[in-house]
Amino acid sequence: MACGVLWSTGGVLIKLISWHALGIWSARSLIAAAALYAIRRPSLRGLTRAEVEAAVALAATTGLFVLANKLTTAANAILIQYSAPVWVALLGQWFLGERASRLDWLTIALVLPGIGLFFFEQLTLDYALGNAVAFAAGIAFAFGAMTMRRAATQVTRDGRPIDPLRALLLGNILGAVIGLPFWFTGGPLPDAQGWAALAALGLVQQALAYVCYAAAIRHATAIEVMLIPAIEPVLAPVWVAIAYGEVPGPWALAGGAIVVGAVTLRAVLEPRSGESPV
Repeated sequence: MACGVLWSTGGVLIKLISWHALGIWSARSLIAAAALYAIRRPSLRGLTRAEVEAAVALAATTGLFVLANKLTTAANAILIQYSAPVWVALLGQWFLGERASRLDWLTIALVLPGIGLFFFEQLTLDYALGNAVAFAAGIAFAFGAMTMRRAATQVTRDGRPIDPLRALLLGNILGAVIGLPFWFTGGPLPDAQGWAALAALGLVQQALAYVCYAAAIRHATAIEVMLIPAIEPVLAPVWVAIAYGEVPGPWALAGGAIVVGAVTLRAVLEPRSGESPV
């Protein structure tokens, strides 16, 4: 839940930065990577295949999502990306041996229309290329959760649990390096306000969120780390409304209530250890 709240600050912070989107992606990833290394100094020696796959999926998710926001509407981008829980529910059994319960499917059936309702007046069938990129971001987001979950349940050669921050650190390093050319081709560098927003993006919206994500992925299933942070697209416009006075309309408020209610209801009804699955 904390991870979703922290991720949701991205929209309001990005509004403060006048720069190429992929330059923002690179700088944010660089700051996040430095912060993650400073927090725990995770070693990248002896990375497993699952960790490398998780890092690639993370870099792909963040890069594709930023690109989708340039090629389609923000509403399309976030809604299409949050098709990810469906992919995890469909593939989790094969990929991880984690079967989605009826409660998971019920939550998905409420969350996706709720997000759609939240952005009801902004959704469009135009921008086919951008929508396709957002769809790819959703698939990458799903595989990121599943590969992170697989890596977090493995052990190193000496029998110690794998630190999930290793894959998250590598993923941000990849994002920083791949987006680096846009520092020089994306127009003038950000001003002081822009760099302050970038620092907040890297330190709070990414690094601190990833610390929460790494702690959760050991104990939560892949579908849980997809569904619970679904409050992100609901909260993101709330911060914009507070900062800029862009107040959501009644459709948005109804959609937000559905998403938050569905996620909360799932947490309340989720079977505890020893109980039968729903």
